[in-house]
Amino acid sequence: MTVRVRLAPSPTGTLHIGTARTAVFNWLFARHQNGKFLLRIEDTDKERSKPEFTQNILDGLRWLGLDWDEEPVIQSERIEAHKQAISQLLAQGLAYRCYASEQELDAMREAQKASGRPPRYDNRHRHLSGEEEEAYRAEGREAVIRFRIDDEATIVWTDLVRGPMQWRGADLGGDMVIARRAPANTVGDPLYNLVVVVDDAAMAISHVIRGEDHISNTAKQLLLYEALGLNCPSFAHTPLILNPEGRKLSKRDGVTSISDFRAMGYTAEALANYMTLLGWSVPEGTEERFTLREAAEVFSFDRVNKAGAKFDWDKLNWLNSQVLHGWSPAELLSAVEPLWQKQGWIVNDPLWANDLAVLLGPSLTLIEDGVTQAKPFFEEPPLEEDGLKQLDQAGARPALQALLSALELNAWDGLDVERAQTLLKDAAASAEVKKGVLMKSLRAALLGRLQGPDLITTWALLARLGHDRQRLRRCL
Repeated sequence: MTVRVRLAPSPTGTLHIGTARTAVFNWLFARHQNGKFLLRIEDTDKERSKPEFTQNILDGLRWLGLDWDEEPVIQSERIEAHKQAISQLLAQGLAYRCYASEQELDAMREAQKASGRPPRYDNRHRHLSGEEEEAYRAEGREAVIRFRIDDEATIVWTDLVRGPMQWRGADLGGDMVIARRAPANTVGDPLYNLVVVVDDAAMAISHVIRGEDHISNTAKQLLLYEALGLNCPSFAHTPLILNPEGRKLSKRDGVTSISDFRAMGYTAEALANYMTLLGWSVPEGTEERFTLREAAEVFSFDRVNKAGAKFDWDKLNWLNSQVLHGWSPAELLSAVEPLWQKQGWIVNDPLWANDLAVLLGPSLTLIEDGVTQAKPFFEEPPLEEDGLKQLDQAGARPALQALLSALELNAWDGLDVERAQTLLKDAAASAEVKKGVLMKSLRAALLGRLQGPDLITTWALLARLGHDRQRLRRCL
């Protein structure tokens, strides 16, 4: 059997991290089994589905490195197949038209709530006679189509993550709506549980891998597979992604869209790596930092956890920093130079830009940090509180004056470590201050604060543009 799995996102919003993590698990399993990873765009929600969301989903998957093996299936183009399946169920007596109005259904639910019973459809129109149906049609009522669910049925399957699973028909909420309201003798818009079964069968999906919030849907869908005479796939229900408080991660928790993570400066490699760890434990002796290809070699469902996976920003940030620290200066420049240009910062000297990338690279956590940390090299920074306090230290300004005088007396021929150290030593001695006082004061003059990258390299880079003397003068 060829393994065929699918991701079936609805283009009613941007690619969510939960959907992306499901995509990762599907992709890893397919690649581990030398199978196929497929896409189905479930765009049957006509009001909320938008082409720009479809494009966002496809772009996000490509960026993460999750390539698919066949052209995406567009669910809205298969509506006739869905309606044909519904007609088959009607003809077999396994589905029926229900004319109960929304007001009647609301009253039913209120009565159930008042008596402490769980809400469920009471199957009131399951056995309508032809005359009763005709009477409802004469009133102008439209009907939904419901699939019969036997309360005495027992639905069982072996979940690849959770092991043996069992549901009672009585726990599925009564006969299930599989098509929306429509005029007499027509079939309304087919609904999720029906269409997903028909489409998965048509795509020859062998394994359905999705979040645990679909478990009750699986029980209903297994009944539909049986009723339609279709082969059932295997199922794996993965844990949900939780916020730090243990609740399902949602938009209220801030960033949840893959495009937002990308805009914040996270790399595809780190984000894909981290999503793999959200619910999957690496085999013993395996590092937690890996590529998708490396993870696919060892991926299996017996290491997928049942419990929800809490989102950990610190771990994601660490993984992202490790990726960035491993980049070459050229790779880093290709990522940050477009961001510099958006700020209006143009670099005319490729060697200077390369040296700046070498300087900043080890301290980056996000790609966007390459903007904030580079800013003092392009724009004169304000003097911050700690910088001003340092410049007010005894001997600080005289030492900076001595350093500036030495720079202006000598023809400029570059600044290496040895020359910088000599200039600092001589200027400190001239002002009768400790060398450390001068070095802190120089950092304050160059960067406006006392924190930053290596001082000598920073000084050398600014000196190549003549900015060091300009910044020394403003502090005197």
